[in-house]
Amino acid sequence: MVETPRPSATGCPPMSDPNASILDEEALDWLVRVGFGTAAPDEFAAWRARSPAHEQAARSAEALWRDIGHTATAAEFSRREAVCSRPQSLPAGGMRRGPDRRPEHLGRRAVMTGAMAVSAAALVAASGLFGPLAGLTADHATRPGERREVSLPDGSMVVLNTSTALSIRFTAAERRIVLTTGEAFFAVAKDPDRPFVVAARGGETRAIGTAFAVRTDGDEVRVTVSEGIVELIDAAGWPVRLLAGQGAGYGGVGGRPVPQRVNEAVATAWRRGKLIFNQRPLVEVAAEISRYRSGRVVVANPELERLPVTGVFELDDQDAMLRAIEQALPVRVLQLPLLTVLR
Repeated sequence: MVETPRPSATGCPPMSDPNASILDEEALDWLVRVGFGTAAPDEFAAWRARSPAHEQAARSAEALWRDIGHTATAAEFSRREAVCSRPQSLPAGGMRRGPDRRPEHLGRRAVMTGAMAVSAAALVAASGLFGPLAGLTADHATRPGERREVSLPDGSMVVLNTSTALSIRFTAAERRIVLTTGEAFFAVAKDPDRPFVVAARGGETRAIGTAFAVRTDGDEVRVTVSEGIVELIDAAGWPVRLLAGQGAGYGGVGGRPVPQRVNEAVATAWRRGKLIFNQRPLVEVAAEISRYRSGRVVVANPELERLPVTGVFELDDQDAMLRAIEQALPVRVLQLPLLTVLR
């Protein structure tokens, strides 16, 4: 006699079939790769023809793909199909575990829906990869994950962070840098007769001899001063003076720039090949890691977005960074083409 599976002592339902879960993930992976053009449709057809279970996983993935945008969101699925959390993993050496509060995990369908949604967004965003790139017209540019130090004609030094493009416009009257995208640290050689200006998103940061970093995030710009004094002028013409250990931003939906105390060693830790987080929400950490990878890192489960992350991570080993997060928090990492999903 076949015994009906019973709930566990904790009241949780029996675990779902791991083979079905694997097929669901494989079907999702196939759809994304076919969408990006890294796999042929006939290859996907051959995969789904292997067995009825393969075909069912493919049909489910295709149905979810069609439903994105006009059916329940991943958050809605999480409320209807949440399952018991997996056991807590041991913390990684480089990361401190946060409070032992675990939101419910999404079921397979919910996870696939969230992953499909972000995959679709990545597909749309990826279309811009084949258009004109900022780096093609810049004097200096870096690829995702690359950092580069450049000596300027006046003796100043600039360190370009990941995915950064800038141009040099030096004249007899001023030393101007146009930061098109990304982030850079400037150690400025003193020359009172020629101010050093970094232009970004309609605003300017002016210095004579100092050290500071400028970072762009979409329409927003953030300036952090390590040494000396700089004058920041936003796109509307509002000026503010920043001292060492201060930072300010402009652009986006914010108002005029306001000086704030910052930990510049943390803000510019990327210069030493590190990322430092202190109780940062997982969704913000995912966005930060995305800057150093060719694809995006996203959190598919909204209930996981606010989990705090504290740790020091090596930029040159991003897979270890993701493994540390997976071990210290109640999340799993799903790798897809140009997309990494934390779920």
